[in-house]
Amino acid sequence: MDIKTASSLHRLRLVSAPEAVSFLLLLVCSVLKRTTDFNAVPVMGAIHGLLFILYVIFWLDAWNRTKWSFGTAALYFVLSVLPTGGFFAERKLKRAAEDEVIASRARREDREGTVNA
Repeated sequence: MDIKTASSLHRLRLVSAPEAVSFLLLLVCSVLKRTTDFNAVPVMGAIHGLLFILYVIFWLDAWNRTKWSFGTAALYFVLSVLPTGGFFAERKLKRAAEDEVIASRARREDREGTVNA
């Protein structure tokens, strides 16, 4: 995996958890708006909207760079529209990044072993 692909996955991972938190807070604000005089929906809606747009931009960039299958790309998009899906996306992306680091180290060690032999 090249550095640009790793960076695109890292950006997607960084925005996925805050996007999920903002979604949950927006839901809480919506309930509070209807049950009390407290109305933070305009502010929370704007914050969540910005984070969601960033998520979609980073998702498109990651899909383009990683050449995910349609199913994998669709999974990450669906996770963005579920209230807690961003947490699952972040965890899944972290695991994929760790697996890629392990595979990269194994390839490098294999090359070094072949050169030294």
